[in-house]
Amino acid sequence: MPTFEERFLYLQLDGSVGKETFGFNRYLNQTLYRSDEWRSIRDQIIIRDNGCDLGMYGYEIQGRILIHHLNPITKEDIINRSSVIFDPNNLVCVSHITHNAIHYGNEGLLPKVPKERTKNDTCPWKVGDIKNEQRTLSPWN
Repeated sequence: MPTFEERFLYLQLDGSVGKETFGFNRYLNQTLYRSDEWRSIRDQIIIRDNGCDLGMYGYEIQGRILIHHLNPITKEDIINRSSVIFDPNNLVCVSHITHNAIHYGNEGLLPKVPKERTKNDTCPWKVGDIKNEQRTLSPWN
């Protein structure tokens, strides 16, 4: 998918805050994420994605990088050591904010790429290439 927004919309889960994912079995995913096998694949994904949010250039992650499963894993996947857990095609780098936006469906959390600056874009009485001589905005002229 060519854009950050398209990738986000594909991954968006529309979950809710406080909804259980692993319930009392949360220790399973915590054990997984502390394993040497996970740490190794995590490093590979960070290198592959150049530390960019959703693997998109221009969205470099400043701070902690999370690795997100494109297709959510289950308790059974962890117990059975399913191949989807460590499949690089099922993993992508995300920032903490993007991860929360994916799980809770809040596009407002997503990072924004700065707009390209243009001449006079912060000066309300100078617009684009219009010259000052052509405009009379002052009531004192």
